[in-house]
Amino acid sequence: MGKSSPIGLFDSGVGGLTVAHALHTILPSEDLVYFGDTAHLPYGDKSKETILHYSLGIVDFLLEQKCKVILIACNTASANAFEEVKAHVGNRAVVMNVIDPVVEFVCKPSDDDHPTDAPSISSKTIGIIGTKATIDSDNYQKKILARATKSRKIQVSSLATPLFVPMIEEGFVFDDISNAIIRSYLSRRELNSIDSLILGCTHYPIIRNQISRYLDFKVQVHDTAKIVAQAVRTFLMENELLNDQAEGKNEFFVSDHTPYFEVIASMFFNEKIHLEKRNIW
Repeated sequence: MGKSSPIGLFDSGVGGLTVAHALHTILPSEDLVYFGDTAHLPYGDKSKETILHYSLGIVDFLLEQKCKVILIACNTASANAFEEVKAHVGNRAVVMNVIDPVVEFVCKPSDDDHPTDAPSISSKTIGIIGTKATIDSDNYQKKILARATKSRKIQVSSLATPLFVPMIEEGFVFDDISNAIIRSYLSRRELNSIDSLILGCTHYPIIRNQISRYLDFKVQVHDTAKIVAQAVRTFLMENELLNDQAEGKNEFFVSDHTPYFEVIASMFFNEKIHLEKRNIW
């Protein structure tokens, strides 16, 4: 593992591209290796054992690419496989997930040094939406509530929104169908009176503007992809692992070709994306 080694990241489909794009924007000198497990999406309705099986297979592939950091760019896999993946990788690479940086961010109280980073949580209701597997794991909820104290009261309200991933993967965004599904979920009582909303799936930043619009821009909808990318940048800086080359290159692998993946990838990176299919199981 060295400065010139790439950053590897994976997701069940196009969702992790939101994180890949944020990384490319914040760390343009870094090489990225992305794996989208499109043959097995969505992960949100799979068992923990199945999610772990797929995750370990992808991680072994990313280790073969000599990645210095392996980012589980999938909330479902982060919630259900992070500790096992971390143990499997050992000291061969640094393993990061997309949950811990977001929890750290939303639970950081405002102060004079960081007036706009995050709102105070002295009394706060945080909403979380994600896949069924992510919400059922209680991973976000437990970690956020562990930060609560007598002087800093936190309430957490979560809701599984399983239709969002297939909706996005099929390209139903910015249209009447996606607006109807967003309205159906976000109008439920679980999300009444929330102060901020965590998009607990890396697919969801693709529809962040639609969600904010439905909430009348009165709820802070966190840019979770950017938060995670900044956490990776901080880690690389603190450990002197930033790549100092002029411009990084991006490689994209999928377990199965899907037309919309290439469209989304090209849209994010403003260039024609070459996808390479790999059957790693």
